[in-house]
Amino acid sequence: MDNMLSPDVTTSSDTSLKDILAPAAVKITPNELYIGSKMARTMFVISYPRNLSQDWFTPIINLDKAFDISIHIHPISTEEALHAFQKKVAEVQSQIADREEKGLVRDPMLDTAYQDLEDLRDGLQQASEKLFDVGLYITIYANDKTDLDRVEGEIKSILDAKMVYVKPTIFQQEEGFRSVLPIASDELEVHYKLNSAPLSSIFPFVSFDLTSDKGILWGINRHNASLVLFDRFSMPNYNSVMFASSGSGKSYTTKLEVIRTLMFDADVIVIDPEQEYLYLAEATGGRYFNISLTSEHHINPFDLPMPGDDESFGDVLRSNIIFLIGLFRVMLGGLSPVEDGIMDRAITETYAMKDINENSNWADVEPPLLTDLEMVLSGMEGTENLLQRLEKFTRGTWSGFLNQPTNVDITKRFTVFSIRNMEDELKTVAMHIITHHIWTAVRKELRKRLLIVDEAWIMMKSEDTASFLFGLAKRGRKYYLGIATITQDVNDFLKSPYGLPILTNSSIQILLKQSPMTIDTVQEAFHLTDEEKYLLLESGVGEGIFFAGLKHVAIKVYASYTEDQIVSSDPAQMLAIKRAKAQISNT
Repeated sequence: MDNMLSPDVTTSSDTSLKDILAPAAVKITPNELYIGSKMARTMFVISYPRNLSQDWFTPIINLDKAFDISIHIHPISTEEALHAFQKKVAEVQSQIADREEKGLVRDPMLDTAYQDLEDLRDGLQQASEKLFDVGLYITIYANDKTDLDRVEGEIKSILDAKMVYVKPTIFQQEEGFRSVLPIASDELEVHYKLNSAPLSSIFPFVSFDLTSDKGILWGINRHNASLVLFDRFSMPNYNSVMFASSGSGKSYTTKLEVIRTLMFDADVIVIDPEQEYLYLAEATGGRYFNISLTSEHHINPFDLPMPGDDESFGDVLRSNIIFLIGLFRVMLGGLSPVEDGIMDRAITETYAMKDINENSNWADVEPPLLTDLEMVLSGMEGTENLLQRLEKFTRGTWSGFLNQPTNVDITKRFTVFSIRNMEDELKTVAMHIITHHIWTAVRKELRKRLLIVDEAWIMMKSEDTASFLFGLAKRGRKYYLGIATITQDVNDFLKSPYGLPILTNSSIQILLKQSPMTIDTVQEAFHLTDEEKYLLLESGVGEGIFFAGLKHVAIKVYASYTEDQIVSSDPAQMLAIKRAKAQISNT
């Protein structure tokens, strides 16, 4: 079929690529160039210090501004360089000898120059060094002169602090601009002689990185395609938070961390609200406990841990009584000041019935149950309302949940507590009891552990449970415990009085794709730039920003084929795996 042109479209065989790329107009002034609607200014380096650090140019390369850099390197023949050095050495020797004849004090600057010249001449003669004429040019861009001056001042202040001095190409802006274009044309020819070692320090291919010599692979750095390798247990605290919208890959990312963490001698415990970790537990030989009203797995909130080295039996007992009061406040829909005092006395007497007090050793004592507390309350005055609200947990439909001895443990390397089948109004209570049971077990034995609290916003709905989670985040490091809180409801999490404290007590923060409804809250909480804000809005599955301490990078999460088969939460992929397993079992 022939190509058809509109009547009002004209073409010319003389049109070239340069015509298409060229701006509509260019205006040249002594101090800048006007290229279409943009302004440009070129600067060149005129002086370097005696010593250059390896990463002195990195702050410029990583500067969040629009600019181009061109480095022109012109090798100097060794023969020519040695000839010039002989003349220079003779000149410096002559100055030193002249000062000695006049009886003047030795000049340390001349001595240093002579030593540097001798060292460099030795390096050239031994072929361990080469000499180069180096031109380093920077072209900055802005929308107006005020912004242009501000960017120039920022670059100058960074370089001045390193004793590297730059000047604008006054009356040579056109030549300077062409010298920075990627056409290998050095029209400025403003050179400074550098040998191999300082020249290598200008190496431009550097960027923000989060690569360490130990830890797990979190993903790929989207800035420079380097690996993001990091060990949460190398940070001041071992906690992390992850904010992500639904379907952005937060469970996928978390399960990858679980697999990779298990390879490095750390135990992992997960509170799973949606039964997403069942297949992972089966694949890794972990334990999976289903916590519900009809489940065979039970946790008794009256359990007591043995005291640590710096604790007494009284400290542990008082701490557990405070926890139980907070738990009953959540279970019973709040407690009045009078009821709070009654519960305090009743819990203390309930423990005393089992010969548990501040001075006793309960190592071999069976802890009380909820029915024991009910019996104590029934013998106290003014407890009718409390007993009525407590009855559904002791003899009603919810009695199978709490009123049983504990029959779960977390001695396996990987343990999952699922609350998917728990009624919605009891999920907060269930998460509170599970986290307390984990905390009790953690304090018994010092081991490297990671506790993952998925959908942490459930615990943030109640001040008592949010306070307990914050306490874990603050005290976990003492027991080698890291807390990973994950949520998709950023607003609910940060509205809690404990949301921001948990965030600030987490050395690692992970932001995956965000929804337009929450992005402003996230931007304010993490002090994101507008570019980072839009990056999160436009990110794909498994893409986002990874914060570790003072560093952060854009990240893309990757998994191997085997890992992907284990951790995927894609319904279509899960169904295919389920059918494949069924076919294998049938054969």
